[in-house]
Amino acid sequence: MRHLTNFIFDWSGTLVDDLPPVIDATNAVLAHCGRPILAREDFLREFELPFARFYERLLPGQVLAALEPVFHAAFVRSEEKATLLPHARDFLRWCQAQGHRCFVLSAAHPDHLAAQAREFALDSYFESIHAGIRDKTEHIHHLLEHHALRPEHTTFIGDMTHDIETARHGGVHSVAVLTGYQDAARLSGVNPDVMVHNLAELLKLIRPLDEDPVAAN
Repeated sequence: MRHLTNFIFDWSGTLVDDLPPVIDATNAVLAHCGRPILAREDFLREFELPFARFYERLLPGQVLAALEPVFHAAFVRSEEKATLLPHARDFLRWCQAQGHRCFVLSAAHPDHLAAQAREFALDSYFESIHAGIRDKTEHIHHLLEHHALRPEHTTFIGDMTHDIETARHGGVHSVAVLTGYQDAARLSGVNPDVMVHNLAELLKLIRPLDEDPVAAN
């Protein structure tokens, strides 16, 4: 993982823990459609990205665009709140200090993500935020081309198999973090380049390579 200068981050489960309000909002959608709600364990077993595949399995025939306002309203009024994941700010501060370019590529609703970025004062760490992306594999090349990022110098950090598949689709390095929506067994099935428990562990891996003047030549 030498010569990495660009980092693309997933948001939910990678930098921010928004699982509790997401489960609340998903259950509001299921209840709206007359379906049983999901316990946390059931949700984690069933959930996948892109959202369209998840809802097509649970609510076949429903139009996703019609469900989004229900989800959005329930997320906003949920008593469960998103929290900043441990080590996220430290990792971003290190990236900033090293002059690395940082971006977000996320399926999270743009309004929800923007509110969390303001609440946790994360806005300044990112050159650009790409939110509300229905299928990241369809967007990764646009992000790379728009920001003139060389794939071999770029890594995508995420917590779901869809993130690893997106990284592979874009020809960038992939890092799976075990702080989010999927466990090691599911993530290892898509062969990420690196899998870590959290961003502190990742920083320990890449800091010596990034800061070693010999390795940089």
